[in-house]
Amino acid sequence: MILNALQIVKGTLGSEKIAEVISSVREGVRKGRGISEPLKNSGVFPPLAVHMVAVGEETGKLDEMLMKIADRYDSEVRTTVKRLLSLLEPALILLMGVVVGFIVIAMLMAIFSINELPF
Repeated sequence: MILNALQIVKGTLGSEKIAEVISSVREGVRKGRGISEPLKNSGVFPPLAVHMVAVGEETGKLDEMLMKIADRYDSEVRTTVKRLLSLLEPALILLMGVVVGFIVIAMLMAIFSINELPF
């Protein structure tokens, strides 16, 4: 079951580096070794995630640990996106102010240049 799941995961990944790691994890599982050791040796995954996978393997609750890892990194991504959006909002307001200011100045320059036309 887990071998099929790892094969499916490998097929859906966009990163060749991570796909290679998943292949090594799959081979390790097929030979009876755990999941955490190949993940640790790869250096691609964060140490906290690898440690939580190891704890999940040892306690027999790998599915719960994987859900905890997913929840943690999901909340971390949400927090990062909120921070980036809070930084982007003032920048967009400033940019819009510059564009509107440029349009107003262009219109005023056109109005003032009408006075210079000879009649």
